[in-house]
Amino acid sequence: MLSKKVSEALNKQIELEASSSQFYLAMASWAETQGLNGIAAFLYHHADEERMHMLKLIKFVNERGAHGVVPSLKQPTTIFKSVKSVFDLVLEHEIKVTNEINHLVDICLKEKDYTTHNFLQWYVSEQIEEEALARKIVDKLNLIGNDKGGIYFFDRDLETLASEGGADGGAESNQK
Repeated sequence: MLSKKVSEALNKQIELEASSSQFYLAMASWAETQGLNGIAAFLYHHADEERMHMLKLIKFVNERGAHGVVPSLKQPTTIFKSVKSVFDLVLEHEIKVTNEINHLVDICLKEKDYTTHNFLQWYVSEQIEEEALARKIVDKLNLIGNDKGGIYFFDRDLETLASEGGADGGAESNQK
């Protein structure tokens, strides 16, 4: 049985994962309307991945005798300045999620909930991979700068990555 404190913290993380999915979905939709089909495919995949993270948490909370609450969400931003700004936001957001996961792990240790602590190790590892992938993308975009040809090839590369199922940098294959 989960303690009230751990249950509340897990439900807060469920909300963060759900809002992450919506955030990436909004980015994907924007990219698609800009003719950036590869970036859109990558971000649609990422949105689905975040939803799966949420579902995994809900199921865990329910299995542990608490109640995983499906949150209501605020509408995310729908207009973005540039591809670079989108991925800067992705990196910033992934760092935020990492910090929240670390806080959740800390709560579990303080509550001596080692079962939940163990469950959360998958999320800890996932966040290392998510941040690394976002950093690589931002680094590539910094190299490209404002070169439209570079953005074209970057978009094509992300489309190839997404079609190969590698939009997560291999992170999701680790959970199976």
